[in-house]
Amino acid sequence: MVANLQSSVHTLKAKPGSLIDCALYITFFPKVVSGPIVLWRDFVGEFPKRVISIDNCVDGVNRIIIGFAKKLILADMFGLYISEIERSGAYGIDCPTAWLSALLYMLQIYYDFAGYSDIAIGLAKITGFDFKENFNFPYRSRSISEFWRRWHISLGTWFKEYVYIPLGGSRVSKNRTLLNLAIVFALTGIWHGANWTYILWGSINGIMVIIERVAENKRFYQKTPDVLKWLFSMFVTLICWELFRFHHIKDFWNWVLIAIGHITYPSVNFTWEYFLDCRLLVLVVIGIVGATVLGRGSVQEFLRKYENSQAYFIVREIMLLALFAVSILCMVNSTYSPFIYFQY
Repeated sequence: MVANLQSSVHTLKAKPGSLIDCALYITFFPKVVSGPIVLWRDFVGEFPKRVISIDNCVDGVNRIIIGFAKKLILADMFGLYISEIERSGAYGIDCPTAWLSALLYMLQIYYDFAGYSDIAIGLAKITGFDFKENFNFPYRSRSISEFWRRWHISLGTWFKEYVYIPLGGSRVSKNRTLLNLAIVFALTGIWHGANWTYILWGSINGIMVIIERVAENKRFYQKTPDVLKWLFSMFVTLICWELFRFHHIKDFWNWVLIAIGHITYPSVNFTWEYFLDCRLLVLVVIGIVGATVLGRGSVQEFLRKYENSQAYFIVREIMLLALFAVSILCMVNSTYSPFIYFQY
């Protein structure tokens, strides 16, 4: 964080601030734990525009409620089912349940981190700061490259500014550009932890981005239907998140063997039918729709069209109050767990 401040000033991308400004930047509580990563030039640029108003407070509180709902209603409930699957897995697990646990983790990690980012952005909004979005519906991506432009945007911006561009970015030869991409993703894996699963996770993402960069102008790639690109990208993302879930390569490989049917158990106490009850099915549908359909341009345009309507405001606030009440009930029922990204 301090290096970010120094670099921004040294490269003349931002003006230096006072000691109080610097101390506020370093300790600003909404972002200090795990993001979003706010560059010094963006932070100091907010000072002249910073306004504490009723509208900002309402928008900030609304964003916090949405963040709580993502975390407590969706992420923590998905995490609860994953824990039950893992406990029963000690006595055997079937192939569909292995895939179900992977889907649940894919949804959990998104709503957990996106929920935290919403809370941080909302808290900053209340105090008059407008932080940039950290997620832009990444599960709508049709390539891994697009995924990383939509997922943890602030981290991607940081690596671009302080690693990729200093290495030469895309201004160098094609082979050197590909090498720069490989370095960035290798460092991204190490940034999450000095563990072989994280390194492999970063390497797979890097290899996919390099392959896409090489193939992007090829005729076969351009003619591939978007739905197939989306399905393949989400499949790669799902597999990569399993590397995030397991802390040892052996555990990940064991999941792969179960998922492809190479390892089977003579008797399984609880199959996918036991875990996929009505409540989980509803939550999964809500989770998938919220991560994909709500990001459609037509849906976003509809929401923008009516956002200044008084009726829309009343309906929205009632729905948000209901979400907040349900979130509190979930927390009281002890389904809360710490944010996943607090460990990175």
